[in-house]
Amino acid sequence: MSEVRFDGRVAIVTGAGGGLGKTYALMLASRGAAVVVNDLGGNADGTGGGSSMADQVVEEILQAGGKAVANYDSVATPEGGENITKTAIENFGKVDIVVNNAGILRDKTFVKLEPENLNAVLDVHLKGAFFVTQPAFRSMKENNYGRIVVAASGAGVFGNFGQTNYGAAKMGLVGLSNVLAVEGAKYGIKSNVITPVALTRLTQDLMGNIDVDLSPEYVTPLVAYLCSEACESTHEIFDVGAGHYARIFIGLSSGWTAAKGGPPTIEELRDNFETVRNPSDYTIPDSIAGETMSMIQAAKKRV
Repeated sequence: MSEVRFDGRVAIVTGAGGGLGKTYALMLASRGAAVVVNDLGGNADGTGGGSSMADQVVEEILQAGGKAVANYDSVATPEGGENITKTAIENFGKVDIVVNNAGILRDKTFVKLEPENLNAVLDVHLKGAFFVTQPAFRSMKENNYGRIVVAASGAGVFGNFGQTNYGAAKMGLVGLSNVLAVEGAKYGIKSNVITPVALTRLTQDLMGNIDVDLSPEYVTPLVAYLCSEACESTHEIFDVGAGHYARIFIGLSSGWTAAKGGPPTIEELRDNFETVRNPSDYTIPDSIAGETMSMIQAAKKRV
């Protein structure tokens, strides 16, 4: 069985100074990729900064015989995103892979969440992925190849108490990745989402007492595979943690179609609402076009 390699590929990994991001950077480099190790070096809430975290990861890669360079820009500004891609192109000539991993936490219940803590989380997670990926996407289009992995969260897909800002940002990333998959298809660019569960600096207080092995290294093989030429999947979401790997998907049920002659009454909709909700017969649209076509086909069957 052939080994998955990244020889000749150039990867950007954000938030790669520790935790999950560090494992991704080390794995990609160990398999031949040249890696831009991006990390602001700040605290878990996004405050502060420094170069030591990224530098240490780069040194570890270089000591092992790999190729890497550090970058300390914040992903939360257009200038930072441009500089991260510029670092890759100036040092290695292109961008093939982007892993949007950088993140912060500022958890509070919904009624207590201040606007500044909403904005800070949206800036790093959602806008950060946009600002980093947009210039990198241009490089990928020029070379007709790209792999994008976006770190979302079950807090967005499924919800979690006290994380309205984080959940909103993470679900926004699902939408971002979906569109990148659609726009990138004809250029050989594939984009996928992961919802990792792992014990890191950001999650220690939340999951430190869970009695299973939540090492970040369990997430790394999936991310590496999604970054590889071997991966043909795109426009998908994967749940990963503790050695378990599963697909999450957003399906469209067959639903209920009202009779011809105008909109249904509220009472008709009420009486058929369980059919609307029934998930047993579903499709997984590949874009809004697929969703719309399903609706049109159902409407044509109205009697």
